[in-house]
Amino acid sequence: MARPDWLLGFIRKTFPRDMRKLRFTRLPVAGRMVERMFFEGDRLVCLPRDATIQVDREVADPGQMVLPTALVDHVIDRFDFHFLMNFCICRDSMECRDYPPHLGCLFMGEAARGINENWGRPVTREEAKAHIRTCQEKGLIHFVGKSKLDTLWLGVGPGENLFTVCNCCPCCCITRAIPHMPLRLSEKIVRAPGVTVTVTDECVGCGACAADGLCIAGAVRVPDGRAVISDADCRGCGRCAEACPQGAIQVTVDPERFLAESLDQLAAVVHIP
Repeated sequence: MARPDWLLGFIRKTFPRDMRKLRFTRLPVAGRMVERMFFEGDRLVCLPRDATIQVDREVADPGQMVLPTALVDHVIDRFDFHFLMNFCICRDSMECRDYPPHLGCLFMGEAARGINENWGRPVTREEAKAHIRTCQEKGLIHFVGKSKLDTLWLGVGPGENLFTVCNCCPCCCITRAIPHMPLRLSEKIVRAPGVTVTVTDECVGCGACAADGLCIAGAVRVPDGRAVISDADCRGCGRCAEACPQGAIQVTVDPERFLAESLDQLAAVVHIP
């Protein structure tokens, strides 16, 4: 049964505004309980924004590049039912002023048919793809896959029949939680296979890439006058590359790995027709 409309008011009032409070989940027992209740079986793949992708001219033909939205388009084509939310529950609850609250998640699969019809609407494949392009233009980051939290607040299931495409901002959405969660939880949000983020010799150590709140995973530091990106922490969103005034950070995609391996990882946790 779809969740009642009054639930939105409750979520808005109780939405976690200070993600530092999530540090209690670093305690072993607390972490296991929170995982079981809210994140069990999750896997969300972070996709770099198309605008951040650069071509390594020595090894890649620009005509062979695969843009991240190609993965979303591929998944959209596979599903028969697509439900577009009228709002982003995170930006709406946080009263976001930097990114549009009305650009909500895209849900696909049979479980999406049970979402409250007042919260969004079924859309065609073409409308779904147009929404993804709009989100890209507005600077939002895509996370795709399976999210137990979505099944809980939407009141739908089973989880393996709900495919989520989150369109997140860095200031209000789940991105805020990554630096504060223990590894057992944060590792459920992963970099897409074949995505590489590299600091080139053009780096002058200006620190723009390491500004507070820029990196969603806190993966960038600038010791000794040169940016360093932690490969273990980086989710490959590409925000550092966009922020660099020197163009010294490159985001590349291996087309032979990106689509196939991403789909394999996602199909392991959520049904893709």
